[in-house]
This record gives sequence, C-alpha cells and structure tokens, in this order.
Amino acid sequence: MPFVPEIRLHKADPHSGLNRLAQTDPDFGSPYWAHYWGGGLALARYLLDQPALVAGRSLLDLGTGSGIVAIAACLAGASPVKAADVDPYSVAAARLNAEANLVSIETVLGDLTFATPPHVEVLAIGDLFYDADVAARVLRFAQASAAQGTLVLIGDPRRAHLPLALLEEVAAYSVSELSGATGHNAKPACVYRLRA
Repeated sequence: MPFVPEIRLHKADPHSGLNRLAQTDPDFGSPYWAHYWGGGLALARYLLDQPALVAGRSLLDLGTGSGIVAIAACLAGASPVKAADVDPYSVAAARLNAEANLVSIETVLGDLTFATPPHVEVLAIGDLFYDADVAARVLRFAQASAAQGTLVLIGDPRRAHLPLALLEEVAAYSVSELSGATGHNAKPACVYRLRA
C-alpha cells in the first residue's frame, strides 16, 4: 500500500471471496478489517519510522482489524506482539496478513476492554473512538494500562469521541482511507500519546 509500502495486506475487492463468505455465514457482519482506516495507517507509519519506541518491547494492538499496526510493530522490532479483536474474521485476517509479511503475532479473540489490562510495555489503539460507549471503555482500558507504566499510543483521524484533552499529539499525517495513499481524498490522521 502506498502509505506503508513495507506492509502487504489482503484487502476487500471483487475477487477476494468476501462476498461468497458473507453469503454463507449469517454472522459475517461488515468486513471493517478489510479496508484502510486513517488511525491504523498513521500508527503503522509512526511505528515503522520510530522503531526505538517499540524495539524489544511487548506490545498489544487493541482492535487490530487487519493487523496492520501489529505487523508494523513486529517489523519495528517489538516482541512479543499480541493482536486482539472482537471479530473472528478480523483475527483470521490479522493472522493471514502477518504470515504474508513473514512476522509472528499472537491473536486474541475477545473484547479486552471488559478485563484487567495485561502487562505489556506498549498499548497501540487504532480507530476505536468512533462510538461513545466503545470510546469510554477503550479510554478506561488505556488509562488503566498507563497506570501500570504502559506507553499508550493512539492513531485516529480526530473522530468525535477522541479525548483530545488527555492526549499529546506526536505525529500528524495526511492519508486517504479509500486508497491508503497521500494526495487525492487524503485527510488528517494523527498519532497521540496518552498523558500519564
């Protein structure tokens, strides 16, 4: 993909087989994990450009979607890397995408925001501030993680429920969620650090 050329992803297109899968499984839902999202793209780019932040450190990618952030973390030297999502198809896609990039991630199926945060050195959150209820749970989880000494990094295109007053912007990009490129249809997407 143009914005993060280091990473290869399986994407939704007419030949991907997603339509056949959706027709055979009533629980398929929307394949959000098969599309580009500004926050994930920004966070992946940031980790690849700043490998010293994650190299040799444990990392959890919360709401992994396609696995792009987890993959970027692996390529930047993070280890071990966990990728969590509530959608079993997302978890499968993240696993396939990791294999396509020759990296190893541990996938976790479930909503971790209802549990005590695991002890990891870095928590990466991309594009999870789209809904008030989800955003509130994610923020509580992130703050509990930060209280344990975890570095919390958030990638987001400034959605309505992003708690900007609690964040420090560390990088700003312009990228299209349609093409994964800069230029046409590009919009701001930023990376933030949760203040302790």
